[in-house]
Amino acid sequence: MEFLGIDFSCALGSLRNGQIPHKDCLLPLISKLLGYCIVAASTTVKLPQILKILKNRSVRGLSVVAFELEVVGYTISLAYCLHKGLPFSAYGELAFLLIQAIILVATIYYFSQPVGTTTWIRALLYCALAPTILAGQINPVLFEALYASQHAIFLFARIPQIWKNFSNKSTGELSFLTCLMNFAGSMVRVFTSIQEKAPSSVLLGYALGMSTNGTILSQIIMYRKPHAKEEKKTK
Repeated sequence: MEFLGIDFSCALGSLRNGQIPHKDCLLPLISKLLGYCIVAASTTVKLPQILKILKNRSVRGLSVVAFELEVVGYTISLAYCLHKGLPFSAYGELAFLLIQAIILVATIYYFSQPVGTTTWIRALLYCALAPTILAGQINPVLFEALYASQHAIFLFARIPQIWKNFSNKSTGELSFLTCLMNFAGSMVRVFTSIQEKAPSSVLLGYALGMSTNGTILSQIIMYRKPHAKEEKKTK
């Protein structure tokens, strides 16, 4: 019995015989199911952040460069996974994350008026190059180099935000829910990448994402506590 590329026959056969499925049968099944859960959850992962900006009409404490680099990183990751022919359950969330990341950057631009010339140049440059990268119409060696660089891109996408949080001792308008889902998604992806036998470069990317997303999440928790205490004192 197979559904959406998930083979249930092994697990169902064991259960019919009154046995617990063996780990070699169970782990790939769990991996596939988690993969599709991540894909489903990714359709709304950045929505809390977008709604928080719209509600407060503010991008206080947000690093514009960090979110721009995130868009670049998602573009390269999605293009690479498509090029390698990985199963959709192993990368599907990247498509939804990319769309939401672009909307998020556009929202930040809107509430960061006036937008500088260099910002417009970066945006136009992305629009010119992204279709070619996503179509895989570049040299294979360059493609591998681009994907290798995306780990650094995601790392540098998080560092400006982590440093800004540390400097301000505040996380501004960062959404706790979005950061929590980013961290949980990266953690699950480490597991699914191992099970899907994804390239080591893919696994490294998710491991770095788990580390940096975890750092930002811990900053939100850490810097919210003093703020909550101050509010109680003023009441």
